[in-house]
Parts: sequence; structure tokens; C-alpha cells
Amino acid sequence: MRAIWKGAVSFGLVNVPVRLYSATENHDVQFRQVHREDGGRIRYKRMCSIDGEEVSYDDIAKGYETEDGDMVVLTDDDFADLPSRTSKEIGVTKFVPADQIDPMWLDKSYFLEPDKSATKPYVLLRDALESEKRVAIVTVSIRTRMTMAVLRVRDGVIVMQTMLWPDEVRAAEFAHVQEETHASKQEMDMARMLIDQLAGDYDPGEYEDDYALAVKELVRAKVEGGEVRVAAVEEEESGEVVDLLAALSRSVEKAKAARGEAPAPAKSATASKTATTTSAAKKAPAQKAAAKKSATKRTAAKKAEKKAS
Repeated sequence: MRAIWKGAVSFGLVNVPVRLYSATENHDVQFRQVHREDGGRIRYKRMCSIDGEEVSYDDIAKGYETEDGDMVVLTDDDFADLPSRTSKEIGVTKFVPADQIDPMWLDKSYFLEPDKSATKPYVLLRDALESEKRVAIVTVSIRTRMTMAVLRVRDGVIVMQTMLWPDEVRAAEFAHVQEETHASKQEMDMARMLIDQLAGDYDPGEYEDDYALAVKELVRAKVEGGEVRVAAVEEEESGEVVDLLAALSRSVEKAKAARGEAPAPAKSATASKTATTTSAAKKAPAQKAAAKKSATKRTAAKKAEKKAS
């Protein structure tokens, strides 16, 4: 893992230098939009909705749309005046009972790793949180924006989970659910019986993303069956020239390897060109000698004709 942030946890007069690592990763299957006929990727242009012209990245700014539908364009100078912090401190503001934090308020998770020299205060904070059954409410600046977070312990490691702001959590307002309606005794008895039958402990290993596994298996089967479309390599925006023949050759060899076929011996375009030039060079003297010999014969024949006349 690669650290995404480095700073220190601060509580009271104690500072614990730490590094921040993302604790989760997204394994959703990613698809590309392609042309059904040839597999070419679909590209989208940045078009202005007013003048219809394509807009370069240098001319793109951030815009805030008002409730009336008007657009307010914000510049870099505008953002420079906004409150932002670049502090490298995770400041503890309060220690609260763990059961007071609604899971709905939690957002992204990060592991905290201490510097080697700060192992002892790190362990002190970890053990104190566990023994008191509390979590630490902290403030932290990630990507220049200050946010709230909690520190808790998981498998002997301190985990920081960023929190949503109170106005970011919606209230569920369903009138037909909030009415005074309750289940009957017989219905509750049946519900308890069903819960007892399905009761157990949670084991993460019992669950897997069967959709992602099925998609990967489908793609593998298509590759093994040779159903691979080699799309033309497009030029990058930098203007770098792409060797199309070499790219296609690599793609073909990759498809063959996926089907278990032996790869063809590598032959570079330069070597091929050199071989062609050498062959042509060898043929040239022989052709010249034959032409010279033929011309000599024609000259001798003409001289013989003149003498005979």
C-alpha cells in the first residue's frame, strides 16, 4: 500500500506521527463504451452548450448553478479566498461512547500507521480507546478541506473514518410507516421463529461478488475462444506517433498466448527493412552485369553485319 497522507494525531500534549492508508478498494467490474461493429472506444468531446464549440481544458472553469438555473463562474482567485487548511494534524476534540456514532454518518475508512519512534504512544491511544469503549472525534484536513472523522480500533490497528456533515444525512419521512401500526402477537411469534431459524454469526468469507466473478469468467472464455477484437490504436493528445503495425502485432501475439499458442519469433521492422535492402543490394550488381553482357553481344552482332555487307 502507498501512504496518501502523513501527519500526526494530537491529543492533549501527545503527538503521534502517523501515515494514512486507504483501508478499502473498489473491485466493481469496469466496462468501456465501444462501437458494436469493431470494438472501437467511444470518445466524447467537451462542447459548449451555447456556441457549440469544442472547449480545451485550459478554458474550463468551475460553475455553480443557482436554484433559478443561473450559472455563476468561479475562478482560481475566488477559491483562493475560501477557508481551507493544509494542516498535517489529526486533532482530537472529544472522546465519546462508541455506540453514540450512527454508522450512517461514517464515510471513507483509512488505516493509521505510526512512525517507528511513535509506536508506544500509538499503542497507548489504541489500548485506551479499547478499554474505555470509546471513539475519538477528530478534525482532519484532507485535500485542503477540513472534515470531521472518528478514530476507532479494528484488529489492533487504529482506523480513521471520515464523517458526513449533519446536513448531508437525509431524514426518512414516510408517513405510512410512521403511523401507529404494529404487528399482532401471532405475527410477532412467526417473525421470531423465522429469525431463530436464520440466526447465526456473520462470516465475511461466506459472501462473494458472484456478478464480478461471472463477468470475469465470461471474458476469459471469450479470450480463449478467440473472440477478441483488436481496435485501431488512436493517437494520444500529445501528438506522439503510434506504430500501428507493432501495436497490432503485439495484440495478435497476446491473443495467441491467451489461447495457449506458441508466440511467433520476434522480428523488428528495422531488421525486416535491413534484410530487404540487403537483398536488393545483392540483386543490383547481378542485374547490371547481365545488362552489360547483353549490350556487348548486341554491339558485336552489329559489327559483324557491317563487315558482311
